[in-house]
Amino acid sequence: MRKEEIMEKIKGGLIVSCQALPDEPLYIEEDSMMPLMARAAKKAGACAIRTNGVRDVIGIKEETNLPVIGLIKKSYEGFEPYITFTMDEIDALAKAGADIIAFDCTLRKRKDGRTVEEFIKAIKEKYPNILLMADISNLEEGINAFRAGVDMVGTTLSGYTSYTPKLDGPDYELVKNLVESINIPVIAEGRIHYPSQAVEMFDLGAYAVVVGGAITRPLEITTRFMEAIKKR
Repeated sequence: MRKEEIMEKIKGGLIVSCQALPDEPLYIEEDSMMPLMARAAKKAGACAIRTNGVRDVIGIKEETNLPVIGLIKKSYEGFEPYITFTMDEIDALAKAGADIIAFDCTLRKRKDGRTVEEFIKAIKEKYPNILLMADISNLEEGINAFRAGVDMVGTTLSGYTSYTPKLDGPDYELVKNLVESINIPVIAEGRIHYPSQAVEMFDLGAYAVVVGGAITRPLEITTRFMEAIKKR
């Protein structure tokens, strides 16, 4: 699909995050359950899938034929960012066929010594036909990524950096401020646990909404129920 087709497909839609890391119950070493999760999401009407790792990018594209937002979570000693942090991960996702690549666009120290603006420039020069989603944690980072030329900004990291407030629910204020400050799509993501919260994000002007844990992480969902029950 062309960039324009992908953007039109996700506009006003629900993107379901289907991920399972090695320490999680749904992770299988020799196989993956995520394409089946994505199949269910597609049947319910999801417009795209966000997933981690080359294996699941390939498997989910084959299973669903939906646009796939790919990322690779990999920790590097001495550095806080871990979402598609270097060009090695970008290369792997591009080769796997990710339609959109999500990567850390915070202003934290980078392993390659480049600024985030320099990293974005390098990606765009190498892969001009791949859409870029900036995962940011605050308004400054979102505006910076927009000015650097990304295609969309996601609120993925709000509350997950040391300098942003730890909220129990979605960061509505960040979405609102981004919509008012930049003229590219704002993707609402992070702690959206209920349908009403997703609707509110659209009311604030979000282009699309990403929901993960509330749909595809049974351990997280069960834990929320158990915590509520224990408090009764």
